[in-house]
Amino acid sequence: MKIHAYTSFTFCYLNRARVLAKTLRQQHPDWVIWAVIVDCPPAGFEFDLSKEDFDRVITVEMLLGELTNPWLFGHDIVEACTAVKAHALQHIMAQPEVEKVFYFDPDIAVFNSMGEVVDLLDHYNIVVTPHQVEPELANENQAIIDNEICSLQTGIFNLGFLAVNKSPEAQKFVQWWADRLFSFCHDRTDLGLFVDQKWCNLIPCFFEGVKVLRNPGYNVASWNLSKRKMAYDENGQAQINNQPLRFFHFTKLGPTGDVMTKRYARDNMEIHELWAWYCQEVANATDPLIPNGWWYYGIYSDGSAIEKSSRVLYRNKNNLAKHLPQLSNPFNR
Repeated sequence: MKIHAYTSFTFCYLNRARVLAKTLRQQHPDWVIWAVIVDCPPAGFEFDLSKEDFDRVITVEMLLGELTNPWLFGHDIVEACTAVKAHALQHIMAQPEVEKVFYFDPDIAVFNSMGEVVDLLDHYNIVVTPHQVEPELANENQAIIDNEICSLQTGIFNLGFLAVNKSPEAQKFVQWWADRLFSFCHDRTDLGLFVDQKWCNLIPCFFEGVKVLRNPGYNVASWNLSKRKMAYDENGQAQINNQPLRFFHFTKLGPTGDVMTKRYARDNMEIHELWAWYCQEVANATDPLIPNGWWYYGIYSDGSAIEKSSRVLYRNKNNLAKHLPQLSNPFNR
């Protein structure tokens, strides 16, 4: 198959990834869907691909080999799941049958065909979506802070979605992105970094054939709901500002997401109903054998939690593992 899609997650996000795969499969049953798993399963749980809506699996070990443990130790869970995205994209693009690749964050659900983007990739090498496509009103300071200033801090484009073709220019971009994420995929807004996302502010500067997709039906989320209204047309199709709802990004599911959705969806009951639907879908896809907050790489071998400060110290000491061989697997304790 020429079109492939993938998402990156740990097992505590498998429930969300299942909803993504299910909804994407409903729209595009002929696409090849990959699961990029940055984790090892908890005791008693088996990830059985034959029972999932995914077609293929990539593990972090497949991408990094013997570097897996020392590299992962220098990243927290969000940094790790985003840092592998470019390497996984390289792996998928290396498959001979692939012509176009789509990335979706696991907390996305797809509601209409992505055929428009498939067609765009005949003319563009890279397709990205901005967090916002309309400015907030000058007197709405809270919305400016929550949305526009947040975008300035974390990235103009939301990298919960990305699409590329297999052109030399797209491959050039992916190699550059992989190089940067291997060493600099960190949550350090004080240094101008926000995991994989801030790097992509540079995409239109460095690469040709970039399509900034401003259609409001794509990547709908709390950060743009102040300017996007959901309704249903006479055929029952979900619409955003009179455009088909392509996919919704259910970011920060839980109390934070609830607050932001209520703040910006306001009286748009269709959004609140969609949020409730997604919560139920995630609940239905949750496996009781996966403990809440599970991440195999979040703990030492003795079961104690790894502090973020320890990860930062380890990655900042470039020669630590070289001079202390026992730290080549820093998870041992």
